[in-house]
Amino acid sequence: MILYGAGGQAKVIYDLILSNNHLLEYLVDDHPNENFPHHLNIFRPLKENITDKKLIIAIGDNVIREQIYHKIKDWCTFETIQHSSAYVSRFSTVGEGTVVMPQVCINAEVTIGKHCIINTACTIEHDCVIEDFVHISPKASLAGNITVKKGAHIGLGANIIQGVTVGENALIGAGTVVLRDVPANAIVVGNPGRIIKMKEEHGGI
Repeated sequence: MILYGAGGQAKVIYDLILSNNHLLEYLVDDHPNENFPHHLNIFRPLKENITDKKLIIAIGDNVIREQIYHKIKDWCTFETIQHSSAYVSRFSTVGEGTVVMPQVCINAEVTIGKHCIINTACTIEHDCVIEDFVHISPKASLAGNITVKKGAHIGLGANIIQGVTVGENALIGAGTVVLRDVPANAIVVGNPGRIIKMKEEHGGI
């Protein structure tokens, strides 16, 4: 297996790989992090055709992760991996390139898209739809029948009530309680959640 990225997210995914008794062959990073374990080789940049190997894009930023995906998707195959302590219902599906961190709970009839980060100890209840390139942060809780659109980021410990739709590229702040639909590119904070700013379409503020 190969990781694209050598920052903090890659360190967590590396541990995830080890928890599944898999082998990490090497990392690729355009700006190698000197703090990454020195016994792992870092090659820069990745040019070879690696369709015979599995790769995970280990980048926390949703926008950058998607940009890298489009750059390499034609000559890579992608792995999906979950920590051994995570629970994923047999009636749910998880897309390619997505990582499921320790103590996650994904209940029945959930659909999770490609290249998502489902982070530590978050809960996703029944019949949710999580689209591509989403990040659900640690200890966030999503009730049933929620839709999270492409590129959205649900912050640390946020809570979203049932039936809500979170729009594309929206940002839900840490600890926010979401009681109603969130439009695309909105930044929402507080209890109850309120829009404080709108992001640019490319993801900037």
